[in-house]
Amino acid sequence: MEQARMDKVKFSVEVMHIEDQGSRHLSPETIKRLVHQSQEAKKQAYCPYSKFRVGAALLTLDNRVFTGCNVENACYNLGVCAERNAMSKAVSEGYRSFKAIAVASDLNDQFISPCGGCRQFMREFGSNWEVYLSKPDGSCLKMTVDELLPLSFGPEDLSMKKVIDIPNEY
Repeated sequence: MEQARMDKVKFSVEVMHIEDQGSRHLSPETIKRLVHQSQEAKKQAYCPYSKFRVGAALLTLDNRVFTGCNVENACYNLGVCAERNAMSKAVSEGYRSFKAIAVASDLNDQFISPCGGCRQFMREFGSNWEVYLSKPDGSCLKMTVDELLPLSFGPEDLSMKKVIDIPNEY
């Protein structure tokens, strides 16, 4: 059993890199592979309550891929979405800039879309990177974080001039 787990880990590490040009414009082949990796990540979802599997594959500027799946909890608000799972893995490895993320679910009739919390989490790392919403057949809809979360609040807003500057001492 332990060997089977190790084999699975080895396989997932092998697919964690996509060869693509350095540009932010992804080739159709890269998009296809990123969507496929999000579908593979979906298979690891732990969702005994909602039965709603979600997978994500996040592409860094240097073409490294971090995958994530949703992980539910009996205390519902402690669950983690696939998108935030993948981004947190990347951040924990030192990555802060991303080219794209692909999101997959089992929905046949519509493209999966990130929840509001995931949209805001994505926005923390910029508003002009690509989000691929997909279906199980591999078709996808390309959007940007800005399109998913217009008029968003981001890190730069914290340094904007305010009416009242409150001193740091309370």
